[in-house]
Amino acid sequence: MKTITIIILILTTLSGLLIAQPKYSTTNKWAIRNYESGLSHYNQYQNEKAKEELLRAIEKDPAFIEPYFVIANICVEGKNYQCAIEQYRKAVQINPNFFPNAYHLLANIEMNVGQYAEAKEHYEMYLKVPGAKEPFIEKSRNRIVSCEFALKAILSPVPFQPENLGSNINSQYDEYFPTLTIDDLTMFFTRNRPETEGSKRFHEDFYISQRGKDGKWNQSVNAGSQLNTTGNEGVPNLSHDGKLLFFAACHRPDGKGSCDIYYSRLKKEGWTRPINLGSPINTGAWESQPSFASDGRTLYFIRGTITGSGTREQDIYYSVISDEGRWSDPVKLGPHINTSDEEEFVFIHQDNQTLYFSSDGHPGMGGLDIYVSRRKPDGTWGKPENLGYPINTFRDERGLLVAPKGDVAYISSDREGGFGGLDLYKFELHKDVRPMMISYVKGIVTDANNGQLLEAGFEIIDLASGEAVIRSSSERGTGEFIASLTAGKDYALNVSKEGYLFYSEHFSCKNPADLKNAYLLDVKLSKAETGGKVVLKNVFFDTNLFVLKQESFPELNKLVSFMKSNQAINIEISGHTDSTGDKNKNQLLSENRAKAVYDYLQSKGVSASRMTFAGYGDTKPVSVNDTEEGRALNRRTEFLITKAK
Repeated sequence: MKTITIIILILTTLSGLLIAQPKYSTTNKWAIRNYESGLSHYNQYQNEKAKEELLRAIEKDPAFIEPYFVIANICVEGKNYQCAIEQYRKAVQINPNFFPNAYHLLANIEMNVGQYAEAKEHYEMYLKVPGAKEPFIEKSRNRIVSCEFALKAILSPVPFQPENLGSNINSQYDEYFPTLTIDDLTMFFTRNRPETEGSKRFHEDFYISQRGKDGKWNQSVNAGSQLNTTGNEGVPNLSHDGKLLFFAACHRPDGKGSCDIYYSRLKKEGWTRPINLGSPINTGAWESQPSFASDGRTLYFIRGTITGSGTREQDIYYSVISDEGRWSDPVKLGPHINTSDEEEFVFIHQDNQTLYFSSDGHPGMGGLDIYVSRRKPDGTWGKPENLGYPINTFRDERGLLVAPKGDVAYISSDREGGFGGLDLYKFELHKDVRPMMISYVKGIVTDANNGQLLEAGFEIIDLASGEAVIRSSSERGTGEFIASLTAGKDYALNVSKEGYLFYSEHFSCKNPADLKNAYLLDVKLSKAETGGKVVLKNVFFDTNLFVLKQESFPELNKLVSFMKSNQAINIEISGHTDSTGDKNKNQLLSENRAKAVYDYLQSKGVSASRMTFAGYGDTKPVSVNDTEEGRALNRRTEFLITKAK
């Protein structure tokens, strides 16, 4: 990317010279003859011969300025950036005002090889050139800020010790763009390999590895012909439960533009045939690099378009899928994230609060740097923070994957000591740029009577806001589900299926200790019939009080919906206490708490004729009363179906 950008800028310089300079800067006809011969060779891609002629032109007249620019371009094409820098420096020494953009172009190359002090000096000199023009003025000012950032960052490096993932993942070919499930047990990644053994033509395929009991990655295997074709598949992104795979593919017969986003669903028999997401996500433009949030609703991706002026815009967008399966019109993330330059490789962590992306438009080390932004309480995204040096360097840093726990990150690199080409590496991510801590709840839903595996809807509800942060369903045929839990909040889980009583659970994630282990549940749903009983685990009261706390409302609203959907059902609401304290006071407290629930349901339109309430004090314990855990189980509110038909 940097090489192409530099070449374009220098070609712009050369065309500008031809327009602005009807005569050469020399009158030496022998130097002009060598220069024109060099241009001829250059236009025929004979760069070595071109360079020889251009050097002869300079030898005949060292003040002949045009050959220096062409040699600089040849050097950039050969990725010999120091050579290009030397040619530009010689040119501006001869005449700093000959072509106004020269200082800007020189500074660009210096910055792209990490010569930040020199680049800063030349950007500042460009701003003093009489012919300086937009957009180079704005870019120079922005890059002065980046040079100052880079010089400080180098003096304060962040911890960075990348470790190769080994031969089970990496090969002699390029491996890149990994993605993980929330349980950190399954990895997808892209490998660029020969089409056939010994072929010089390469194409991208997906590979899968499972983490073994020893914590190491098992031998990766090809993801199979249902996903991999003879074309290129890239940038895979797994949903947190590993059941959906989003990826990018280009120039397919069903494509909308140059590159589109596709998805496939994992079934018992394997991955389904990939389907184009269609409009409004895919357009005639370029869509790629998807990242599906753990809310099971929001897809982040990159869209690249060509403006009317011919420049490329590349920004981060997001779209939300409705209950009916329709994607909303994509929206750009705000100006805090997207810039007038390019954004790439967006990744939303499983905490659904922390966004990582690459950009060359924010203050950084040069080229694409990796940044982190955090969601603010109002839902907007905060100011991006550079991950620091040496994670970011003057090279392009193309994307980052952060593991679910947030302490480990993955990158691809062609650094020395690898297996060949780009390899996947992991490293400990420094604390300042880690996401929020998370855990997850994983369960299997079955019929309580016969053990049948059930497909059932489930919600994870933020009890403070009452909002459902995840809404999905268990897998048909397996009954399995998985969902993320982010630190700092209390959550309710509700699992429901038509014809069954709903199941509720409560998770407190306010303390780091709460997140050390996953929650593994065996969810047994009972038929909605007489005698069925549900403990309302997310109905809360203050100690010795019977006023419902606000966190109770999502659970009670679930019960309201259940009652309205099952008009033939009558229930008894009951309150229970532990055995501590005065029995008479406990009895009265349990009655008042049951009545508080009764009154709430009635206020929401449930007929009083379908409900009764009762308090049982400590007379119906479900556990022992000599431990805090047992007493907590005995303090409960529940309902019993007294009539089902």
